[in-house]
Amino acid sequence: MREGLIPAVLGTAVTASGAALRNKFPMAAAVVVGFGLAHVVLGAIDLVEHRKSLF
Repeated sequence: MREGLIPAVLGTAVTASGAALRNKFPMAAAVVVGFGLAHVVLGAIDLVEHRKSLF
């Protein structure tokens, strides 16, 4: 499994759950969405950093 894939997928799930909470708990939803987006970004950085060379 590629390094960084788990944080990216987990961050996507956390971001989606934070977006679902947006109407009921707006402040908590903002924190959860931010936390999830941070994981997506860090996972994407790991994926790009550790990709195998095609040449």
